[in-house]
Amino acid sequence: MEWIDAKSAAERLGVKPATLYAYVSRGVLHRRFDPGDRRSLFDPAEVERLARRGRPRRAPAPTEIAIESRITALGEDRPYYRGHDALELADCHGFEEVAELLWCGELSDTGPWRCRAASAATARTVQGALPGELLPLDRLQIAVAALAVSDPLRFERDPDAVAATGRTLIAGMVEALPELSEPLDRSVAAMLWSRLSARRPAGAYELKVLDTALILLADHELASSTFAARVAASARADPYAVVGCGLGVLGGPMHGGSSLALERMLAEITDPAAVPRVVGDRLRRGEPVPGFGHAVYKSGDARAAHLWRMLRTIAPVHPKVIVAETILSELRIRRLPEFNSDFPLAVLGGVFDMIPGAGEAVFAVARTAGWVAHALEEYASDTLIRPRAITPADR
Repeated sequence: MEWIDAKSAAERLGVKPATLYAYVSRGVLHRRFDPGDRRSLFDPAEVERLARRGRPRRAPAPTEIAIESRITALGEDRPYYRGHDALELADCHGFEEVAELLWCGELSDTGPWRCRAASAATARTVQGALPGELLPLDRLQIAVAALAVSDPLRFERDPDAVAATGRTLIAGMVEALPELSEPLDRSVAAMLWSRLSARRPAGAYELKVLDTALILLADHELASSTFAARVAASARADPYAVVGCGLGVLGGPMHGGSSLALERMLAEITDPAAVPRVVGDRLRRGEPVPGFGHAVYKSGDARAAHLWRMLRTIAPVHPKVIVAETILSELRIRRLPEFNSDFPLAVLGGVFDMIPGAGEAVFAVARTAGWVAHALEEYASDTLIRPRAITPADR
């Protein structure tokens, strides 16, 4: 039988679309994404079994919240940005063009992004007073606050104004970081590289690897940081506050902080022969190996595989790549989950001689584009996101 769309499935079950997607998040129903028609599809036999059995009796848990969005759909192993395969976008376009797609619905080249001179100067002055060993993610959080107070247009909610704020905000976040090398050009990828590595890219392909990472991490539906950003936007917080909320969640070890944990693990291993011992020790202590497993992509994250192939092509004998290859082999021998995008992100920092915490910084700059897109969607809505608590008596 042909799979049916969400509307038909919800009608057969007698529930609202939000409830239908809550069933998906709880594993009661399964769906697949059709990139051609940009819609979710459901197995009619599974829907029929659930309809005959009746609705699940357990009330949805507090985390099971469904929000309608047209920005990103999650396929079997990759995201689709407004119906476009994220991997294909990464191969054919730059980060700035993809951000415009997320914000405005069209791929367009608006030229190099620049921050207002006064705002950039304020953010750099604040950065100059910070401890030298501070991680980039911490610096970015402070930079966003500094950029906000110096922007007289931050409270504008018009779509064009918010998109313009997104461009200046991302440019300002990057420009606020201490410069370590001379950028090759004014692209976000080149500017960010100059803030994370003291050496310049060896060629255009190295820079393309970083740009690809930015594109693949730009959005991922309602990840926890994006949900936090949407809640802020639903209350009409300004775009800087929306991004600040996202950054506050991103650094958690179960979200963007995983790449930092893996960076530290890779730094400890100088000899590939030590990998089985290091991995075994972590597992015996009950600690997960960072960068492996994914809540959505159970059979593998295509974003991670794509970025990993690029790194192996450009630096097949780099010590970090060899150690990473050994870690992959060890976890496959142990039949543990496949690696996710945090894994190549951490290796990328080592291959390109980037400072500690570079992976988190790449993730944060990339995902800012997604947070601004979700803010735009919330600003166009008249609904305040207000979840309700479920007490034990309700279960």
